[in-house]
Amino acid sequence: MTTAGTEQERKSSTFVTWRNRIIATLVAVAVLWLSYLILAAFIPRWWAQRLAEMVGSSFAKGIWYGLIMGLLCTAIPLFLFLAAGLSWRKRGGRFIAGGAAVLAVILAIPNLMTLTIVWGNSNAAHAGERILDVDAPGFRGACLAGAIIAALLFLLVAFLLVRRRFRRHRADQQRNEPEKPRVSPESPENAPEVGTN
Repeated sequence: MTTAGTEQERKSSTFVTWRNRIIATLVAVAVLWLSYLILAAFIPRWWAQRLAEMVGSSFAKGIWYGLIMGLLCTAIPLFLFLAAGLSWRKRGGRFIAGGAAVLAVILAIPNLMTLTIVWGNSNAAHAGERILDVDAPGFRGACLAGAIIAALLFLLVAFLLVRRRFRRHRADQQRNEPEKPRVSPESPENAPEVGTN
């Protein structure tokens, strides 16, 4: 009797736990979706106005600020993600990796907001494009060029780091590998006797 009662209580508590998880997930998805809709209607226009104030309709300033923002807001987050990946298995590495990843996302926000203008298809994104065309000329193209330069620089550094690690790993394997006994070619161990068939 008590076994059946505990079994029913366990099923009931499992059901309640899963029901609460499903409700919490649905609420979180609804909040995220509403936040996205609100931000998609606000961020592109607001960010374009901030860029327009910074550039002030100057073509040279638009190119200069675009290059700097594209380069720094791409390179620094990429290198922070690389540092997070490299420190993950070290002592205290998960904390450092988590902090580096959060900082990388924060530093990438200007480029992400620019992407909401360039790739967005909402009214706010189109308004942001018009603002950038008039008040921040050259910014978008220069930002893209800076991001490409940063990505190429990151790929070069990552390639050099991976190659160095691979070479160090291979050298450690060769150092730890026991030496094979060498047999001199002049006196083989099982040399056939001369004159025997």
